[in-house]
Amino acid sequence: QLRLEESGGGSVQPGESLLLSCGASSDSFGFGFYDMQWHRQTPGNQREWVATVSTLDKVSYADFVKGRFTASRDNAKKMVYLQMTSLEPDDTAVYYCKAYAIMYGKENTYWGRGTQVTVSS
Repeated sequence: QLRLEESGGGSVQPGESLLLSCGASSDSFGFGFYDMQWHRQTPGNQREWVATVSTLDKVSYADFVKGRFTASRDNAKKMVYLQMTSLEPDDTAVYYCKAYAIMYGKENTYWGRGTQVTVSS
């Protein structure tokens, strides 16, 4: 089981940057076996996928990222990161990290509680 916690959110102006972090608790086992994802959600809308860092460090992004965001992971530290640059007001959302793996034929999914990002002038 993984317990995830996001940090690094805040209020910034358009064009500025933020680094989000997501860490698994020290007693979490098997972090390296999980694909790690970032999602975001605005009030009244469904959660949408932002980026994935696979167990093999392959990274993929949603089209709206447009080269502005960089996702990475550090398995030794049980951490995943989302470096966000050139932030826009439409990036305002609660950002969540998610761990996903299929083990022994069973889906295992864990979510953090989210961190608020607000982009406003």
